[in-house]
This record gives sequence, C-alpha cells and structure tokens, in this order.
Amino acid sequence: MQSTNYGQGVITLTTDFGTADWFVGTMKGVILRINPRATLVDLSHQVPPGDVRAGALALKASYRFFPARTVHLVVVDPGVGSSRSGLVIETRDYFFVGPDNGVLSWALGEQTVRSVHRLENERLFLQPLSRTFHGRDIFAPAAGHLSAGVPCRELGPGQPGWRRLHWPRARREGHAVCGQVIYVDHFGNAITNLREEDCGFANERAGTCLVGRVRCPLGDFYEAVPHGNALGIWGSSGLLEIAVNGGNAARRLGLKVGSKVKFLLKPVVHSGKREAGRSGRAS
Repeated sequence: MQSTNYGQGVITLTTDFGTADWFVGTMKGVILRINPRATLVDLSHQVPPGDVRAGALALKASYRFFPARTVHLVVVDPGVGSSRSGLVIETRDYFFVGPDNGVLSWALGEQTVRSVHRLENERLFLQPLSRTFHGRDIFAPAAGHLSAGVPCRELGPGQPGWRRLHWPRARREGHAVCGQVIYVDHFGNAITNLREEDCGFANERAGTCLVGRVRCPLGDFYEAVPHGNALGIWGSSGLLEIAVNGGNAARRLGLKVGSKVKFLLKPVVHSGKREAGRSGRAS
C-alpha cells in the first residue's frame, strides 16, 4: 500500500544498459513484483557505457520535471561488484537511488538533502546477489520498496555524505568566458558547462561563441542562422549548446567531450561609454 509520506509510485530509470538486451526489462519486472502499481518512466538507457558524468548530466537535466516524491533510479555503475556502496538519498522533493560513484551528485547539488542511507538490508534484495547485476538485485528492489512506502531507514544505515563529481568551472579571460563540452546529444549538439550566469547574460548583453577558429553567433532558436551554419544557443538544460541548423555540430566542428569553447562577451554601452564585463573568474 502506498504511503502519503513516502514514494507515490513514480520511478524513473536511467542506465547505460541500452535496449538490445534484457537488462532494463528485467529491472522493471523486479520493481513491478514489489509494487505492481508503480509507474515506470525511462529517462535514458543510452548513456555511454560506464560514463558516470553523462549519467549525472542526464539526471540533473530532467529530475525536477517529475512529481514530488518520485524515485529517481540511476544505474551507471562501472564499479559493480567492488566495495563501492549503493545509496538511497531522500531530499525535500525526491528520492535518489544508485551507486555512490558521483552519478547522483549533480542533481543532489540542487536539492535539500534530508537523509543518506547505504543499501545494506539484504532482506529486501534479490538473493543470491549477482556480482555483475546490482541494478536487478539491489537498486531495482530498493526503488520498488521506496515507491511502495518503505522508509529509507529500513534500507540500511545512515551515512553523512556521498561522493561528488567535479563540475568543470567556467573561467573568465578578459572579454571571454572559457568552458568546455561536457556532453554530445543524439542530434550532435555539443552541450557545454557554461550557464547564463557564468556569461553575465542579460538583455543588454550579447555574445558570440568561439569554437576553435569558428565564430558562432548566439541565437534564440536553431533556425536563427541559415541551414548548415553553426550557432550557440541556451538549451533546455540551462546550458550553452553549440549546434548546427539542420546538421550535426559535433561532426561538423570536430567537437567531443572536453573540447574548449569560448563565449565572447560584447562590451556594454552605458552613457556613451563602452564598459567591459565584470572582472574575475566566473563561478
């Protein structure tokens, strides 16, 4: 029976398992045996294998659009079978379940955390435990029990924190804010670590993106430039993207994770005087 205080039955799934094999379907079966009333939502199963940062970004970009008390289950777990812990973390708004390898940390950085528990109550797991499929045997059961109203404390002992992934910081250099590509999506759009606040973005400012030697104007939509041309755009994740209208920016511009991108600030004009943007490093 569902509880009004705990999970309301919605569970999202983010993995690097793909959909060609039986792994995701099996996890769903485990959850539904525990809570047949659960609503299962696939965020993504195409996270590059073992890419913890890509999994963290997928979660960060999407978790907040779900109803309160949703259980967000993430299994991008290159350390499966090792000494790394599994966690359930309750925040003011949601539950997060996954390995303690940083994959939850970018989303958690935006939440008020109430409790952190290690997944150690083996009575609630599938037995015998596989060494290679904790998504099925540990994480899916944990999510299922949470969605059915089991309190976090029953899943294992508390601990004070969790592993955090480094978020690459924007760096200010004169009239430019320097960043890097952190993800390339299905369309070949190169998503960077640059946020609007990093670039001092406001109505009176404009900018140009510099990718290698290619200057890309900032646009409000993809067709703001002619077909086949590159542009910068503030994407749905709140981050600067480099895109090509009708094309693949990663292929066209040779972009990959780690590629350098600069946002060139346009000096602001006040009372006939040209002023540079604020000095110092962007945060």
